[in-house]
Amino acid sequence: MSGGQDLDPFEFFFDKPWSDGLPVVTPTQERLDWMLTGTGRDPSEAIGPVPPAMNVATVRDVALHAVMAGCRPEYLPVVLGGLALILQEPFNMNGVQGTMHGVAPLMIVNGPYAAKIGLHGGNGCLGPGFRANATIGRAIRLMLLNLGGGIPGLASATVLSTPQRYTACWTENVERSPWQTLAVSRGYRPDEDVITCAMVESPRLCYDDVSQEPERLLTGIADTMAAMSSWNMHVRSDMVVVMGPEQATICDRAGWSRAKVHEWLVAHAGMRVGEMRRGGNWRDERARKIGVDPSDDTAFVPVLKDPRDLHLLVAGGWGPVSAVAHGWGGGSRAVHGTYRID
Repeated sequence: MSGGQDLDPFEFFFDKPWSDGLPVVTPTQERLDWMLTGTGRDPSEAIGPVPPAMNVATVRDVALHAVMAGCRPEYLPVVLGGLALILQEPFNMNGVQGTMHGVAPLMIVNGPYAAKIGLHGGNGCLGPGFRANATIGRAIRLMLLNLGGGIPGLASATVLSTPQRYTACWTENVERSPWQTLAVSRGYRPDEDVITCAMVESPRLCYDDVSQEPERLLTGIADTMAAMSSWNMHVRSDMVVVMGPEQATICDRAGWSRAKVHEWLVAHAGMRVGEMRRGGNWRDERARKIGVDPSDDTAFVPVLKDPRDLHLLVAGGWGPVSAVAHGWGGGSRAVHGTYRID
C-alpha cells in the first residue's frame, strides 16, 4: 500500500483472483501447520487434478484452502473426502466448471463424524450461521476457483450462477428424522462416515401447512419437482429433495417409509407432453431420446428417469417446509462413498 503503510492482507487477497469475493483468512505457515494437524496424511499426497486448469491438488493445497475458507483442522478430512469425490469422472466437474447453467456441487455428509465436528442439519441448515457447513463448502469452491480456474467470464460461462457456489454442504437432522439416512438407504452402516455429492441448482421451497396425509403432501412436492424449464424434465439428471422433519413425520405416522415416499415421488413427479410443449426447454428430439412420443399430448414425462437420481433426505427444523433442488443437464452423475478420518 502507498504512503509507507503496512500491506493489508485482506485487501491484498481482494486484489488477486484468489477469493470468492469475501475476505479470506491469511494462509500463514503457522496456520497451515495448524490445519495439517487435522490429518495424518502426507502433505505431498496428490488428491487429483482440478478441472479445467488441471492443477493437481495435494493434501497441502487442500489444507491451505481450508485455512483461507475459515475451517478448523477437524474439518479437513471432510474437505479432502469431498474434493476426491467431485473429481471422479462420472461427476463431470469439468463440464460444470464451464457451463452457462447455475449449478454447484452439493455435499451431503452422513455419519457420526459429521455430528462430532458440528455439521448442522437442523433449523436453517441450508443457510448461514454454521461454521462447519459454511467453511467446508467454501473450501471446495476456493479450490475450484484457484486450482481449477473456474472463474466467471474466463473458464466459467455461467450466466447467473447461484448462491450455492459460495458454499453447499449439509447434513441430515438425524435426531428428528423418522427414517434412516440417505447413506443408510444406499447400504452403508449408520456408523460409517459417508459423503454424497450431487450437482444441483439452489433449492426451491415447498410450503404446505394444510396437508396432513402423505399423498396430498407429496403431490405439492411433486409439483415443485416438475417444471417446464427444468433440465430434469428433458434429460436424466439428479434431484435432491429435502423434507423437513414435520413433513417426513406426517408420512411416517401414516405408515409411509422413506422407501415408499421415494417410490411415490419417482412415479408421480412429472408433466404431460401437452403441458410441456407450451414453453421451456421442449424439443421433440429431446422427448424421443428419453423414450417419449412427442406427438402424444397425454404421454407422461417423469422428472426422474432413473430412481437412483432422487436423493431424498430429512433436514431442517420443525415446520411445514420442504425443499427441492433441480439438477444439471450436462451429464453429471451423483457420487458417494466413505472418506478417511486419520
